[in-house]
Amino acid sequence: MSARDIFHQAVTAALLKDQWYITDDPFVLQVGGVDMYVDLGAEKLLAAQKGQQQIAVEIKNFLGPSLITDFHVALGQFLNYRTALTQQEPQRRLYLAVPLEPYQTFFALPFVRTVVAQYQLALLVYDAATQEVVEWID
Repeated sequence: MSARDIFHQAVTAALLKDQWYITDDPFVLQVGGVDMYVDLGAEKLLAAQKGQQQIAVEIKNFLGPSLITDFHVALGQFLNYRTALTQQEPQRRLYLAVPLEPYQTFFALPFVRTVVAQYQLALLVYDAATQEVVEWID
């Protein structure tokens, strides 16, 4: 199991403020002989639909020396986790948690926007300082 991201607590607090219940920390996937650890599993009761929405969240900070390297790692993890989820828990939606500042700068670049669209990355944009979810992008 890998170490927790520096913003793990901030994202956990943001999800709780947004009425999510943390079910798994970490969310363990065991598929095809491989163990993987997504940072969080969460669910929310949807009163109007009388059901639950379930998500898994991979938290990234994008504080490394190279944002594109951080993005390569995040994309690879996201694709692997999403593939595993389709086999183990297909009802659970995977989100990549991205801090507000890199989202507004790096994720605004045309190449990054193209990759996000092409691979249909679901993003959870968070403000680490206020510990709030800024935006959900499906």
